[in-house]
Amino acid sequence: MRHEQLSELGQQLRVDSVRAAAAAGSGHPTSSMSAADLLAVLMGNHLRYDFEQPDHPGNDHLIFSKGHASPLLYSVYKAAGALRDEEFITFRKRGSRLEGHPTPRLPWVDVATGSLGQGLPYGVGMAMSGKRLDHVPYRVWVLCGDSEMAEGSMWEAFEHAGYERLDNLTAIIDVNRLGQRGPTRHEWDLDAYARRIRAFDWHTIEIDGHDIEAIDRAYAEATSTVGRPTAIIARTMKGRGVASVENREGMHGKPLKNADEAIAELGGVRNMAVPVLGPPSVTPTRPASEGPLALPRYNPGDSVPSRDAFGEAVAAVGTARGDVVALDGEVGDSTRLEYFHKEHPERYFEFFIAEQQLVAAAVGMQTRGWNPYVSTFAAFFSRAYDFIRMASISDADLNLIGSHAGVAIGEDGPSQMGLEDLAAMRAVHGSTVLYPCDANQTAQLTAAMAAESGIRYLRTTRSGTPVIYPPTETFPIGGSKVVRSSDDDRVTLVGAGITLHEAVEAADRLAQEGIQARVIDLYSLKPVDAETLRAAAEATGRLVTVEDHHPEGGLGDAVLEAFGDGRPVPRMIRLAVRMMPASSTPAEQLSDAGIDADAIVTAARRLVGEG
Repeated sequence: MRHEQLSELGQQLRVDSVRAAAAAGSGHPTSSMSAADLLAVLMGNHLRYDFEQPDHPGNDHLIFSKGHASPLLYSVYKAAGALRDEEFITFRKRGSRLEGHPTPRLPWVDVATGSLGQGLPYGVGMAMSGKRLDHVPYRVWVLCGDSEMAEGSMWEAFEHAGYERLDNLTAIIDVNRLGQRGPTRHEWDLDAYARRIRAFDWHTIEIDGHDIEAIDRAYAEATSTVGRPTAIIARTMKGRGVASVENREGMHGKPLKNADEAIAELGGVRNMAVPVLGPPSVTPTRPASEGPLALPRYNPGDSVPSRDAFGEAVAAVGTARGDVVALDGEVGDSTRLEYFHKEHPERYFEFFIAEQQLVAAAVGMQTRGWNPYVSTFAAFFSRAYDFIRMASISDADLNLIGSHAGVAIGEDGPSQMGLEDLAAMRAVHGSTVLYPCDANQTAQLTAAMAAESGIRYLRTTRSGTPVIYPPTETFPIGGSKVVRSSDDDRVTLVGAGITLHEAVEAADRLAQEGIQARVIDLYSLKPVDAETLRAAAEATGRLVTVEDHHPEGGLGDAVLEAFGDGRPVPRMIRLAVRMMPASSTPAEQLSDAGIDADAIVTAARRLVGEG
């Protein structure tokens, strides 16, 4: 398109951003107005996208990392003919696809944004998919705000993109000087941004973000730059084009007071239709499955760490499924994800100690149809928790594996102990949370995760545990296993992972005292097997839950929720880690936390003795 047309298109995008916020009575029109010229030139001359085929493998990818500028994004879709005006003005209304911040309810949105600092890390994952996995020439364009440049996750992304030489990735930084409460850290000091970004091996271009010709040249330069990603750092004005809000503090996140006057000042309503460039015809490279699933098999009675079983199983899953990729946070030797690397190095990605980028890249890769397994220590997923939370809003499919969980890791001490992970992962919308107790169970569940949807979390154990199930045993997600049972059971012991073995030992000791105990392996903490728990409660009337986790939100709470429908709750003692652990042996840790066999026996005796 000619520059005069692009200038008009920029004004149209501003007007429509004002209209959308006015119709909603809320929103961020001034943040949209600053970037309108940047988006007009991009969609008019550089973006390659078929809006009728959003899944076309050659499509470019446009991410609004500054998701609050959604009025601008929806104005772009309207100008491209993807949205009708009748739907456009439903912005932020109940039932509308045009939410306050973008979500994949719209087929042209790859990932949900709005939690700042996330769009560029997602873009890294998408760009890596294009270059390292799909081998297709699409580009990833990420509109970033200057406020979010304070987020550490942005710099994890800048560093990794530079390290990977992702020349198919362009960050467009809308430097409009004003954040929510006032000026940003660097205001209009474009060189302050450029110096930092160049340090991570990016090509940088500094421009006037309202100069159509300069914007056009910058995009052309970005697309022709080889071997480095490009950051276009654009000086813009918040509220551009309307004197009452332009470059004024206190105007963030508010509709304009007099929208009709603002629209007139911008030249009135326009209805330009933009012929967006189409994508090239491409065929992504996808490795074929190499054979049937052949999971490792372990002999009952052997002692095998579940992390070892996970590593061997995920390598087998990668052999059976060509869509599986593995992402490591520089602990693959400990989590055993390195087993996958040995078998499938071309589908293994190292993200070093950068957990936010680790999870974000997985979210980006799954948008391209890949099935990621992401592994680090359970405790370290807390650094990336907001990405996990947002991934559920994106309706993303992720396999997360947290190792070295609980006090059972022993001497490393509390900084390494995941004691909050089960609660955190259970709180994620639509998640699946699994905690296997032996090697065969771990292998089966690792494979089952690949076919599930949503956020799937598997907790593994560092030390060896006895194999109690044969390799032919099955473990449906949402199920449990009754390990011990009789008609004379007087109490039920419920454990998972490391504590299941403590519960089995406690049941043996109780039996010697004449107290029969049922033992339930609650390997699926979400969804939970409420039917089995209710049957046990009805049969024994007494439950002891034991977990290597803090009491809030873990196994004990999962059990209680099975009785949340109004039926009587059994008498119950909940054993969990209620103290701050320190360095000691695994056995000492379990004893000090009150979650070993001794503590379980004591709790069961108390319940039975109380009648």
